[in-house]
Amino acid sequence: MNTPNKLTVLRICLVPIFVLFLLWTNLPYHYIWALLVFAAASVTDAIDGHLARKHHLITDFGKFLDPLADKILVVSALICFVEMDLCSAVVVVIVIAREFLVSALRLVAVGDGNVIAASIWGKVKTISQMIAVIYVLLYCVAGTFATSSWDFAMAIGKWIAEILLWGSTVLTIISGADYLWKNRSCINSAK
Repeated sequence: MNTPNKLTVLRICLVPIFVLFLLWTNLPYHYIWALLVFAAASVTDAIDGHLARKHHLITDFGKFLDPLADKILVVSALICFVEMDLCSAVVVVIVIAREFLVSALRLVAVGDGNVIAASIWGKVKTISQMIAVIYVLLYCVAGTFATSSWDFAMAIGKWIAEILLWGSTVLTIISGADYLWKNRSCINSAK
């Protein structure tokens, strides 16, 4: 297994640690720990892609696993946010539905001997989701230290979080539509 693929596997392995820190409310500074783990996992996404392209280490395994690792990381965060009342369940349903559709499309393509790599819209979607998750985590960290004099700032912060989450959801829809349109021949061949 090459280094980019090892980094992708590491990203998947960091997900349960992230979720543990995020939801373990008795752990001091748990939001900070969760933020650090999520940020580290997000950085592995950028590094593995860079290394794979630079050193010509792009593999079918990496093309399949890298986007899957991103999905697992982001969806885990969003599901936790629903439990924490920081995200609408509608956002999570849309994101998961898109991920299932694109994953199904990829499986059909693999059955035809093709691998569908991430598109620019898929990358923009992933980046926007990671930014939204990191912002929500920063909001949680700020809330840990906030006093009553911060009420107005925290209200604005929550409003910005909702805009970022819904904005990334719009990009999720656009990305899914782009994958379906560009790979409609796979859908037609599956009939």
